[in-house]
Formats: sequence, C-alpha cells, structure tokens
Amino acid sequence: MSKQIITTGQAPEEIVPYARIEWVKNRMLKEYGEGTSTALFHKTEIAKARAFHRTFPDYRPTPLHSLKSLAKTLGVGGIYVKDESHRFGLNAFKALGGSYAVARYLAQHLNRDLNELPFPVLTSPEIKAQLGEITFATTTDGNHGRGLAWTSRQLKQKAVVYMPKGSSLYRLEKIRAEGAEAWITDLNYDDAVRMTAAKAAENGWVFVQDTSWEGYEEIPTWIMQGYGTMAAEVTEQMPELGADKPTHVFVQAGVGAFAGAVQGYFASLFRGSRPQTIVVEANKAACLFRSAVAADGKPRVVGGDMDTIMAGLACGEPNLIGWRMLRDYSDMFISCPDEIAAKGMRILGNPLGRDSKVISGESGAVTTGLLWAFAHDERLSEARAALGLHENSHILLFNTEGDTDPVKYRKIVWDGEISSAAR
Repeated sequence: MSKQIITTGQAPEEIVPYARIEWVKNRMLKEYGEGTSTALFHKTEIAKARAFHRTFPDYRPTPLHSLKSLAKTLGVGGIYVKDESHRFGLNAFKALGGSYAVARYLAQHLNRDLNELPFPVLTSPEIKAQLGEITFATTTDGNHGRGLAWTSRQLKQKAVVYMPKGSSLYRLEKIRAEGAEAWITDLNYDDAVRMTAAKAAENGWVFVQDTSWEGYEEIPTWIMQGYGTMAAEVTEQMPELGADKPTHVFVQAGVGAFAGAVQGYFASLFRGSRPQTIVVEANKAACLFRSAVAADGKPRVVGGDMDTIMAGLACGEPNLIGWRMLRDYSDMFISCPDEIAAKGMRILGNPLGRDSKVISGESGAVTTGLLWAFAHDERLSEARAALGLHENSHILLFNTEGDTDPVKYRKIVWDGEISSAAR
C-alpha cells in the first residue's frame, strides 16, 4: 500500500499556508490477532473502570448527539458526537483517566481490590487516615491537570501541576481553584513532562501522566483504561439512535492515549469487523502522523513550540502504548491546521435544522471541521474514497472538551480570530 498525502497540489514535502491537510493510509495495518494485544482494553477491563466511575455521585453517561441535518448536508448516513463537555462538571473527559489511575494506585497502595473501594469509600476520613498525605503530580495543557486536581481534592490529598509555555491563564486558575499548586513553565509540553517526572522522583510524589515510555507504563495504562468508559457508553447509546455501531471513528490525538484507548477497545470488541479509525492531529504537533509516514513501526518525535490553538493536542512525543494500538489497527492518519479546528467549533456551535448545539473547544472540534473539509474540498476526494465515506457511513466523533477557556472560545467563534475559510 503506497503512501498518499494530500496537500494543495504541490509536492508532499512542501509546506503550504492554508489547508495543509495531509493524510496517509496506514501501511502497517494488521488484521485482528496479528498485531499488538488488545487485552488491556478488552471489555472486561473497561467494565472495571466504568464500574468505578459509576460510584461517583455525579456520574451519568455523557450525551451522544445524532446530527441528522449535518449528516444529510455532508452526504453521509449519520454523524454522532459524544459530548464530553458534560463530564463531572469539569467540561472535559480527562477526569475519567486521572481518577481511575489514582484509584488503582491507592488500591494497590492499600493492598486492596478496587471493588472494595468505591468513590465514597476512597473519599472517606477512614481511608485518608490510612493513606496519610500523598502528592500527585502531572503536566497538562489544562484538562488532565484539572481532573487530577479535582480528584486529589476529593481525596483530601495534594496535587502539583505544571503547564507548558503558552498555556491558558484561565485553565491555570481553574486548576488552582481545585486546590492544586500549579504553574505555567517556559517549556514545551514534552520538556515539561520530563521536568515534572524528575521533580516527582526527587520529592517522592506520585507521577500521573497519560503519556508512556519504556519503564513508565502502569499508570498510563490505567489512565487509558479510564478513558475507555466513553467508548463503552457509546456502544450502548448508538443502537438507541438507530445505528448498531459506527462504520468510521474519527479520533483526535495528542500523545495518543485517548485515541489508543478508543482504538484498543473497538478493535477488541469488534475484532475483524472493527470500524475504520482515522487519527487526527494538529499539524504543528503531528508526531503520530509523521510516525505513520515513516511506516517502519517506530514512533517519531516533533519538537519546538508547537504553537497550535489545539492546546490539548500540542504534544510531540507519542505514548508508546497508544502508538502500538494506533499503528496496528488504525486505517488513516491525518494532520490538520488550526483553521480546521476553528471551522469545527463554528459548525458545532451553530447547528443545522434540529441538530443539537454542541459547545466544543479547539481540541474537541477538529474532527468535525475535517468532516466538512472531506465534503467540500476536492483535494480530499481521494482520501474520502479511500475511506469509503458515502451515504451509508455512520461516523462517530468525540467532543473531548467544551469551552474550557471561554475567552479563547469567543475570540475564535464570535470574533473570527482564526479564519475557517479557504484562501
């Protein structure tokens, strides 16, 4: 299978200013059972995470919106948006991973099974007395750190959070409002992760990060399993909307933890009939896309400032667990500019017909913007054909965040800070 990249008609290696939507079909794709084991994301493992999440007083499945008018306009059978802006009142999905990882760590620390430690028990004074004081540390663009800070506050423990340069001051203050010590550094995301890991080792903190590398895989695995709750909810909600399962899943990726969890779960659940999965990244931080272009199975790293509006995707080094899942079971990798995310924000926030309104932040909307581009940009006709997108396609999207920075959201959606029209 040959590599295929769509740009503006120039050579693939040339950089062009607008709509630098590049795509590559996965030349490393494996049949189910031939690639990396999906056992970590088998429905029984994800059921454990969901059972824990169900013990939260505020737990309820987030909505799955069927955007019928948009689907008709874009010429597909259905578009379904899992809206994580409603999760736990935190406006993003990340607390699913952080809370489950912390719970698994504490159960291990207490030498008890997590089944014995539902959320009300973990937050009790009795458990606090047994645990003493624990500090959890992480690096975040905002959502993961807020989720970890929220969990730590519930448990009457401490959280220390570092953010990469250029991070939102609003998101910083939301993390601090949960009781965490938090700062914005002068480092990019990946360098900030390394700094936090070093500080955690030096100070005896528990490092809770959703990226992984050789020697650091247990906690990232728990985080990813926590993310699986979203996918498990979807499999119950889609039939209620008239579709047995998606034919295509568009999933955004930073380090690839969330995308890898979704891929691992669906690959395990549906096996040989799994949906086609399309991995979507910000073009200034497209480490997974570059890894797929290389097609030798090894992850690639993107450095520099990675100054994209998609802050949640501004990560230059792949999560190894996620990369293995995506490498072996995903069908296409796509790199998108900021304009595509801005378009998606405007589409979701200004629905057609009777479609539900969805408030989506920069990292949550890029897949919707990409669907619009597939329908309207002739330069992507070959990619659309390669995926078999047509009137019988049922497409699943994840809105991973709401307006987690409302000022930024309005600057883009109200004031047009980022253009979403072709130049």
